[in-house]
Amino acid sequence: MSHLTTAPLELGRLVTRVSAPGRGGIACFLGVVRDQQGGRAVARLDYSAYEPMAEAECERIVTEARGRWNAEVALEHRLGRLEIGEAAVAIAAAAAHRDAAFAACRYAIEQVKQRVPIWKREEYVDGGVEWVNPQAVGRPDGPTAGVPEPATQTEWGV
Repeated sequence: MSHLTTAPLELGRLVTRVSAPGRGGIACFLGVVRDQQGGRAVARLDYSAYEPMAEAECERIVTEARGRWNAEVALEHRLGRLEIGEAAVAIAAAAAHRDAAFAACRYAIEQVKQRVPIWKREEYVDGGVEWVNPQAVGRPDGPTAGVPEPATQTEWGV
């Protein structure tokens, strides 16, 4: 199963892939291109990846989430040029109960951001361009400065 695509993402397709009669909870995450970053107006993004490694790492993350929460997980990430409002990453996780579905979904997106070699090039309305280092997320000077850290598994109640 390929996790990387240049085609528009369809969350409904992922929900269909994870749905089953014994899975009563489905949690989804859809990350979309926003129009600002760090006080600057964003015009568009361009995602690139070391595809063989990114595919393999996405598959490891999906496998880990499946095993930890007995959940079915589907994950796709866009590559290429994306305009404001377009979906960049989509995740659906289904489990017998909502707590496990939410935890598996949250785990998947957090691990994608930390581990998968996908790079984001931001193009700004003012003509500037900047590569965003995903590993800078959470640093005092990184793109999420001032944003609270994600809850731990214990805080998720799982």
